[in-house]
Amino acid sequence: MSTDQTFIIVGAGLSGARAAEGMRGEGFAGRIMLIGSEDSLPYIRPPLSKEYLTGAMEQDGPLVHPGEWYAEQRIELVPGRTAVKLSPASHELTLDDGQTLHYDKLLLATGAASRRFPGPGADLIGVHHLRTIGESTHLREWLEPGLRNVVIVGAGWIGLEVASAARGYDNTVTVLGRETVPLNVAIGDEAGAVFGRLHRDNGVTVRMETGVSALLGDSNGVTGVQLDSGEVVPAEVVVVGIGAVPNVALAQDAGLAVANGIVVDASFRTLDPDIYAVGDVASVFHPVLGHPLRIEHWANAENAGREAGRSMAGAVVSYDEIPYFYTDQFDLGMEYSGYGELAQNAQVVFRGDTAAREFIAFWIADGRVVAGMNVNVWDVNETVQRFIRTGVQVDPERLADESIALEDQLASPTG
Repeated sequence: MSTDQTFIIVGAGLSGARAAEGMRGEGFAGRIMLIGSEDSLPYIRPPLSKEYLTGAMEQDGPLVHPGEWYAEQRIELVPGRTAVKLSPASHELTLDDGQTLHYDKLLLATGAASRRFPGPGADLIGVHHLRTIGESTHLREWLEPGLRNVVIVGAGWIGLEVASAARGYDNTVTVLGRETVPLNVAIGDEAGAVFGRLHRDNGVTVRMETGVSALLGDSNGVTGVQLDSGEVVPAEVVVVGIGAVPNVALAQDAGLAVANGIVVDASFRTLDPDIYAVGDVASVFHPVLGHPLRIEHWANAENAGREAGRSMAGAVVSYDEIPYFYTDQFDLGMEYSGYGELAQNAQVVFRGDTAAREFIAFWIADGRVVAGMNVNVWDVNETVQRFIRTGVQVDPERLADESIALEDQLASPTG
């Protein structure tokens, strides 16, 4: 491949950094530019609501690579710059400082933005959204003194992880969610109830089927959260965790196909043969499901980012990884692998002790495992993924029986 070519990556998060790795690993010797809107080096986001927020990780802990790595790999970092216009016909990208760059191929890794609280009071002092390392640092400064009333709006992964961190600083914490149980959209009522009990056992007030109409306060900051019922929950700190929105404006304005993210094939290519997309912003065709899938989790940025870079550098890629994510809350660690949409109406089988929070949950549809979650049980995720990938027929009763090894059931599921 010509050394005269220029590949530009728009978005200097984990997927962008891994894409640059993939390009170099596949032998691309040309120019690589990695453009990021933040001033920091590329970093990994999961610690921002976990160990970085709790203070267990230092500031450079989430970094993908130290600064010198990029120089060694001849990757040009352009921090603190936002791309404002993409012109596919002329192969040009315009930055917010007026600079226009020419590219041979371009990767959109622009990620997603926190969904803002839609009602009154979103801009009050003491109201936080959590997406960037700067926001995590700022939130930690508010949580660390402890003994404050902290209200979390949203009972998803970010909300519950922040609740765990906030309790660790000895704050009074209330979680408000619209659903019946925490996480039921992600993992269903039965598994979600485990997390509800976890938080209540650790002193968190969890209130479900509860809507929020406004955040109340004055020039000094937020003072309370007004519920749809009119009740006001006192708060000196509010964290809004109600999801994220893919940053598609650049692609949309350039005329690229957008449908819940930038639409790409299994090799991460858009309809424009020289423009690719990956990470939180990309809706990637999944060969197993037969339709596009947009995933906002760390493992997707990690694995798909590298594969997108390889694809741009000429490798034949058909990305079919099983979605994976993890969480750490209080004394609970969890890994989940599988296809959430296939698990929606599936049978849930528990192997282990749910009350002790040491178990594996399997979601079974048409006699096959479509998703699995291990809670405080380790070194089994690879086995769970093998069940999913092979599509072997399983017997739910045998799967729940801890006296029968999982590996034996992969080989002979019905005995």
